[in-house]
Amino acid sequence: MFPTLALVSLSFLAIAYGQQVGTLTAETHPKLSVSQCSSGGSCTTVQRSVVLDSNWRWLHDVGGSTNCYTGNTWDDSLCPDPTTCAANCALDGADYSGTYGITTSGNALSLKFVTQGPYSKNIGSRVYLLSEDDSTYEILNLKNQEFTFDVDMSTLPCGLNGALYFVEMDKDGGSGRFPTNKAGSKYGTGYCDTQCPHDIKFINGEANVLDWAGSSNDPNAGSGHYGTCCNEMDIWEANSMGAAVTPHVCTVTSQTRCEGTDCGDGDDRYDGICDKDGCDFNSWRMGDQTFLGPGKTVDTSSKFTVVTQFITADNTTTGDLSEIRRLYVQNGKVIANSKTQIAGMDAFDSITDDFCNAQKTTFGDTNTFEQMGGLATMGDAFEKGMVLVMSIWDDHEAKMLWLDSDYPTDADPSAPGVSRGPCATTSGEPTDVESQSASATVIFSNIKTGPIGSTFAS
Repeated sequence: MFPTLALVSLSFLAIAYGQQVGTLTAETHPKLSVSQCSSGGSCTTVQRSVVLDSNWRWLHDVGGSTNCYTGNTWDDSLCPDPTTCAANCALDGADYSGTYGITTSGNALSLKFVTQGPYSKNIGSRVYLLSEDDSTYEILNLKNQEFTFDVDMSTLPCGLNGALYFVEMDKDGGSGRFPTNKAGSKYGTGYCDTQCPHDIKFINGEANVLDWAGSSNDPNAGSGHYGTCCNEMDIWEANSMGAAVTPHVCTVTSQTRCEGTDCGDGDDRYDGICDKDGCDFNSWRMGDQTFLGPGKTVDTSSKFTVVTQFITADNTTTGDLSEIRRLYVQNGKVIANSKTQIAGMDAFDSITDDFCNAQKTTFGDTNTFEQMGGLATMGDAFEKGMVLVMSIWDDHEAKMLWLDSDYPTDADPSAPGVSRGPCATTSGEPTDVESQSASATVIFSNIKTGPIGSTFAS
């Protein structure tokens, strides 16, 4: 993910504490109801909340209001090195609706793409589900379970991504392993994913200031020496024109700071500790161009329900993950997932290791998913526990063409796996999307977890 909001910073203490908490804005987490279901379909509503990722937050000097980070540049006097910066600077509370366009109502979370706040323009957001105590992340194990939610992404055009996914973050945001992180999960720290992002401003309780360079095409983002890696299950990456469900795996078993080859950057993409490509099921890419989109079988012009089932080999919560199944429900009708329609491939309609191997072979893609353990590794991450993430973002690196257009753009669109959606290869320019679709909003609602078959009416 590529967050695009500048942070502001706090003043400094002589004592080297680290990654402080500011006091200029009260941190009040928006409440969100979710449901926990049991066999037979009986569901109980429980009160939870969401927290904004630390990367979007105002970062200022401790005891003051001087920015530690402005645009895509750190203040050298406050942040001359990673540990001094963590001691000098504090993350502050968030005005969720006014600054970030994040609102909740009952069981519904709305994420607005562009929000003109009182001091700045915010672009995109990322939030995490908190547990009952409102200060640690909710940790879920979905082995032999299903996860269900409703989504309305009817206003999301080409180039946007309304994403719902799980990552293997620490429950406390890393504050236990890294005592210099005083903010913790209450302030949205500790993010990681399989792209091993370098744009995260604090990793392992230290500022990512070493070798920091502002982005050449994003005035609010940059990248540092370190990345932050972990297993990732993309349940839903989508806009109104396309969608993908994608497990990604790593050779590490918790949030891990990377540098050099381990991060898998550039030409080292397939030499890092994480599988950046993943094993995706995108109906359009798998040959069915009639399945999902405006007016199609799954009609993205209105709300629908997404059901994802995580099947284990022995149908227990401790067995090896062996299959990821997808169903949809819209207008009272259960819709089976599309089937692959690719020459040389069987008619798969779910993600299995056999599907992944066949897809990689047919598309000529490097199969790091298999090399890193495939679905069993994904299941191991769930058994440890993963954190629910919901976000809206645009793509300054690849314009989201990997989701909704032809990608790579220099490949033959008729070659298997290249066409991923109907959007033009000229679409998704962030400057265009941000100016023309500022009001775009994704709404996630009615989140349910429970045993297979318990969260929806068949």
